[in-house]
Amino acid sequence: MHALKAATALALFSFSLNLSAQTESPEAWFESGQQELQRAIAQQANTGRAKNVILFVGDGMGISTVTAARIYEGQRRGESGEENSLAFERLPYAALSKTYNTNQQTPDSAGTMTAMMSGIKTKAGFIGVNQRAARGDCKSSLDNHAPTFLQQAEAAGMATGIVSTARLTHATPAATYAHVPERDWESDANLPESALSAGCKDIASQLLDLSVGDGVEVALGGGRRQFTPASQKDPQTGFPGARRDGRDLTAEWQDKYPQSQYVWNREQLNAVDAGKVSHLLGLFNASHLSYHQDRQNQAVEPSLPEMTRKAIEILRKDDGGFFLMVEAGRIDHAHHAGNAQRALEDTRELSQAVETALEMTDPKETLIIVTADHSHTLTIAGYPTRGNPILGKVVSNDDRGEPEKQPELASDELPYTTLGYRNGRGFAQDMGGDSRYRAPINAGRHDLREVNTEDPDYHQEVLVPSEQETHAGEEVAIYAGGPWAHLFRRTHEQHYIYHVMRHAAQLDKRQMTER
Repeated sequence: MHALKAATALALFSFSLNLSAQTESPEAWFESGQQELQRAIAQQANTGRAKNVILFVGDGMGISTVTAARIYEGQRRGESGEENSLAFERLPYAALSKTYNTNQQTPDSAGTMTAMMSGIKTKAGFIGVNQRAARGDCKSSLDNHAPTFLQQAEAAGMATGIVSTARLTHATPAATYAHVPERDWESDANLPESALSAGCKDIASQLLDLSVGDGVEVALGGGRRQFTPASQKDPQTGFPGARRDGRDLTAEWQDKYPQSQYVWNREQLNAVDAGKVSHLLGLFNASHLSYHQDRQNQAVEPSLPEMTRKAIEILRKDDGGFFLMVEAGRIDHAHHAGNAQRALEDTRELSQAVETALEMTDPKETLIIVTADHSHTLTIAGYPTRGNPILGKVVSNDDRGEPEKQPELASDELPYTTLGYRNGRGFAQDMGGDSRYRAPINAGRHDLREVNTEDPDYHQEVLVPSEQETHAGEEVAIYAGGPWAHLFRRTHEQHYIYHVMRHAAQLDKRQMTER
């Protein structure tokens, strides 16, 4: 059944060239263009109600990240890579999203995800709060909450779910259900006394205290410390929880919902019987989940496709349909660390999660949107020959258009990589993932002649030295398929995504029915 749905989805959503370096010819290029034109002409807009809505967010997945990840994935299969398409690139509609916050040219994840979830732009650092409030000022935020699409879907009788490789209390997942004027208020230990006395609640407790509908049905990700008291040791790390109010939110979850379950490792997740569970909470790391590069061969943390599959298995039982948000949160963190390989691996994993969703849903009744909250300063530079390793040093073509035998040398007589960052901590090797944050800042050019730049622990060179690499301000892509996906067709303000989801799901009509 899943194979049939996958074939149907790919037939409806495929716009790839179906060419490889081995089959290319002028005639083949021309014919592939004609085929794609005919598919575009034949594409019919689906104006039916979206029973289900799935929003995938690649945190920090700018267009340069998508391009590099596409090539990276193809090269992992032994292809040249450029002709490859990630699963979400085969969706039939695409547009651009303007990501600025109301107070920043280059945005943060809190303001951008709030835009997508509430239909309004707001300030950086705000989660579910409009721009009239002041950052960190609890009192000013209380009358300026912005209802979220997830809350409205619950009120309309839909099942809802959140999946993330980041902490569930981190900005992107938090913006689906929480309202705070400071994104760092993840547990009560992070709230200042003034905020507590003024009536603000921490983000983790808001997930449990959600009173709309029958609450979030599925929440899978990281962040166990934010949900457990300081008196309780973590089952994996042995370190204490973060909460100072003594609440064990994992126990409260099980007490609150009938047929509910809490799991904290991959084996427990895989053992969950979707037919017997109504509410599932999974917290698979004390903080963020590991990068996909480091998670592939371990038993504790599930993959993003595995979490996506389990979420859909539970949510699709609801006759009223469902809303699911899936975030590949660690793309962003790898970029901040200046580590392109891990960012590309997590982007590739997001593509696999999208493929899982396509297999498990009917494209006629499920709106799937894949986008990013913002970009990063990752650049693709030089004139590398076709098929040159995307993580490698630039090898250009000679005067006859054929590959050179040695890497290109810059004006300083040193080789350089195709991928680089505008700013950050700079060059490093033999440092896994986040460990780069603890190393000295090392900006500028370095001798890479004996360095394996394709090693996962290589960190790219940067121009501007800074504590970490920053977000970038250019547009990000929106990819979509399913009911009303054709409404994505130009450069949109980011908050427009909410309005398309609301229209496609016919929330207003559903809410009238519920009343």
